[in-house]
Amino acid sequence: MNVYTARQAIFNRKSHVVAYELLFRDSAENFFPKVDPHEATSKLIMRTHLNDGLMPITCGKPALINFCQESLLQELPLLLPNKQVMVEILETVEPSDEVFNACRKLYHKGYHLALDDFIYKPEWTRFFNLCRMIKIDLMETPLSKVAPLIATLKKRKKVKLLAEKVETQEEFEQAKEMGFNFFQGYFFCKPEMQEKKDVEGNQLVLIELYQEVMRKPLNVKALTGYFEHDVGLSYKLLRFINSGIIPISQEICSIKQALVYLGEEKTRKFIALITTAMLADKKPKELVRTAIIRAKFCELAAGRAFAALADEAFLVGLFSLLDAILDQSMESILESLALSDDIADALAEDSDTPLGILIATIRLYEAGEWYRTENEAKKIGLNYKQLSKYYQEAILWADAYDRI
Repeated sequence: MNVYTARQAIFNRKSHVVAYELLFRDSAENFFPKVDPHEATSKLIMRTHLNDGLMPITCGKPALINFCQESLLQELPLLLPNKQVMVEILETVEPSDEVFNACRKLYHKGYHLALDDFIYKPEWTRFFNLCRMIKIDLMETPLSKVAPLIATLKKRKKVKLLAEKVETQEEFEQAKEMGFNFFQGYFFCKPEMQEKKDVEGNQLVLIELYQEVMRKPLNVKALTGYFEHDVGLSYKLLRFINSGIIPISQEICSIKQALVYLGEEKTRKFIALITTAMLADKKPKELVRTAIIRAKFCELAAGRAFAALADEAFLVGLFSLLDAILDQSMESILESLALSDDIADALAEDSDTPLGILIATIRLYEAGEWYRTENEAKKIGLNYKQLSKYYQEAILWADAYDRI
């Protein structure tokens, strides 16, 4: 039996990822509210983290894990290392004496506690001394109504505040101004609400390089010219190729040699990877990381579902966040870049092409929507076990890239 795990990034005020919340289900059907949370948490701990550890999933960062009342009273958090987890107390937990004593025991054993989806009730006040974080769901408690609660909580210097389900840049900035310390949501994957602006000089070169690398057949001479006129771009390409992330039989010493050695499809993928990262230089690091994970995931999944499109699948995953990177609509990006029909169709909204279904599948997987993920994957002949395997492989591949 599989235990299903996804993760969602937690950001600090500088838009740096500092932790991941782990989302869990026991099966695709466990997406429904009738799932027993104690059973799901137990299986998550016993069958996943006690075998493989938390660190491979969270890349060495702390993991936030939800615990219901039964899980707390049965002391399930004690099965996990206190330095690697934050215990999230679900909003369904009753603030009873029994729960308070269980939380106090965890506190004295060095565990960090958080109140999830918090709505103030006087009964919770005594728990504040035990908690390091309070999470407020902006869907349930909008920023317009949360100011008095924030003012009260900010008086407790040891308690940090996290805004959950931040969906826009405007909400992010407003939450920061109100004093939130951490943030969770998909704001980093969406374009900022602002007027369209001219592309800066170095960005223009990268976009031109995008356009060049998408043309067929590949013009090695033209590509070499772009790299030879940009020292930083050349360094990054050679550093990447010589890093060991791809097998090579000899050290690569020139741009032209690198491009010829890689061949057309690998060159197209790796240049797209590097230029994407450079375009997103001023964006949250997790944005690029998500794009890289998506790219490798799509390549691996397509290799099983429709191998002839595996190379295009890599680029679809990588380009799926270009709207956030360039602060432009996907529609305008598709008009300006010379992407193949397969890639452009997949990136269009609500695409029902094989590649479009694949990118929809990874988005659902990232959100932890297991039931919908399973249904979407079935359309292209994949199952959840395969998706989980490909996602873990993609994370490891992205880790290797990140170390470079």
